[in-house]
Amino acid sequence: MSPRKMRLVVDNIRGKRVMEALGILRYTNKESAVWLEKLLLSAINNWEQKSQMEGAVDDYDLYIKTAFVDPGGIIYRFLPAPQGRAYKVRKRRNHVTLIVANRLKLEDEE
Repeated sequence: MSPRKMRLVVDNIRGKRVMEALGILRYTNKESAVWLEKLLLSAINNWEQKSQMEGAVDDYDLYIKTAFVDPGGIIYRFLPAPQGRAYKVRKRRNHVTLIVANRLKLEDEE
């Protein structure tokens, strides 16, 4: 998926609370929303494992601190064209960075 298509959805969830962002992604009618939902669930799970808090998403007011999309590598393909020519097809990829943080302090940070 091209970075431009992915940025349309990432801009909708940047800075939102995690549960609100999951709701937005679940009802967004774009393919990139499916990929971002999986990525956000993975980020939440990573936060829970790192902080050793099970199901503490609402208790610590998790939000999306940083979210941006960078272009990745491009795969080039060729399609046959009239009169012996070929059209170049660029299959674009992207890299998504999603950082989840908590607004409330954890017990071990005090």
